[in-house]
Amino acid sequence: MKYSDIKEHLGKFKVGIAGAGGLGSNCAMALARCGVGKLIICDNDVVERTNLNRQYYFEKQAGKLKCEALKENIELACSDVIVEIHNILLDPENIPSVFSDCDIIVEAVDNSETKEMIIKAVQATMPATPLIIGSGVAGWDNTGNLRSRKIDDTLYVCGDEESEVSDDLPALAPGVSIVANMQADLVISLLLNIKR
Repeated sequence: MKYSDIKEHLGKFKVGIAGAGGLGSNCAMALARCGVGKLIICDNDVVERTNLNRQYYFEKQAGKLKCEALKENIELACSDVIVEIHNILLDPENIPSVFSDCDIIVEAVDNSETKEMIIKAVQATMPATPLIIGSGVAGWDNTGNLRSRKIDDTLYVCGDEESEVSDDLPALAPGVSIVANMQADLVISLLLNIKR
């Protein structure tokens, strides 16, 4: 399949991304570069200089809302992608409305309670919508343990599913971007198998 065919096909779809940090910002950029037609990005945080070691932002964007900065970066790289942003804290009530007509949702948050809440909300209110979560991105020298795995009919996980971020085992750009790109690759693989 030629890139032009891939881009034409992916341009018909809408992908939701819950979180615009390390996983979300890198995954969103990869999906935009591959031609996904519309991205719905939700986050309520701001870019901090400490984020720049692993997130798809730039020094001059420190202090900006992540959603706004990410939209700006995507539009600089891929002006034909529609980016809809929501600068809100996700909760079980707003998840269905924010991501209601997305073909796939990517979970990209770094808080385990929020991650669990997103999984429950999506599976309860949008049971037919595939959800791709990230789990286990800490440290380095771990690429051999990173994998994608199907958990059930609509739930997938990317990462090593074990490593917890800590002061001694930080999240670094290589591991984070690999997992983010695994999520993007899985989105593309699933979308390419949908006829539209």
